[in-house]
Amino acid sequence: MSKALLLAACGAASLAFASTTPVLADIRDYEFQLVTPEVTQANGVFVEVRLVNKKTGAPVPDAVIVAKRIDMAPDGMEMMASKIDAVPADNPGHYRFRTDLTMEGGWRLSLGAKVQGETGTLESRLILKAVRK
Repeated sequence: MSKALLLAACGAASLAFASTTPVLADIRDYEFQLVTPEVTQANGVFVEVRLVNKKTGAPVPDAVIVAKRIDMAPDGMEMMASKIDAVPADNPGHYRFRTDLTMEGGWRLSLGAKVQGETGTLESRLILKAVRK
């Protein structure tokens, strides 16, 4: 009888532990979103994205951008790339870049990021439009 009681107590303890253990996220639970999908075609423009947890919608600050590229792949000109530099953003979970959008049309922003506490690299490709204003 005491053996059965001991097993029941161990089972209850493991269930209690399992229910309080946080479920870890996966790198696929995050995504970059364009703040503004249409940007003025010019030199020195800013492109801003936010990084969110797709399950909660919460912004994700302190990610480390490990790769960035902007090119005109949407318009069939992948080799038409521009220099892109990260600059500080005003809001937590937002990431801002300065670039030259030398032509009107579709531009692809490719990002690679490390999210704090997660394994793997988040890779994202976002399409924005450069328009003359």
